[in-house]
Amino acid sequence: MQRARVQSSNIASVGYDEEQRILEIVFHDGRVYHYLEVPPERALSLLRAESKGRFLNSEIKPNFGYRAVGRRWG
Repeated sequence: MQRARVQSSNIASVGYDEEQRILEIVFHDGRVYHYLEVPPERALSLLRAESKGRFLNSEIKPNFGYRAVGRRWG
């Protein structure tokens, strides 16, 4: 999975697995979530969004299933 650190008050990094269509969000507090069946263009739009948190809350969370996968530090 390719991951990128992002400028956000809430989100530390974003990862995307194009084959499995999984969008990974790592928050600054270490929580990790996988959003399922996310099309590549939606993942790219998140990375390009001026506010990553606002985009996540309005375009990803209401439209895609997710699973909490634990915590990551560092």
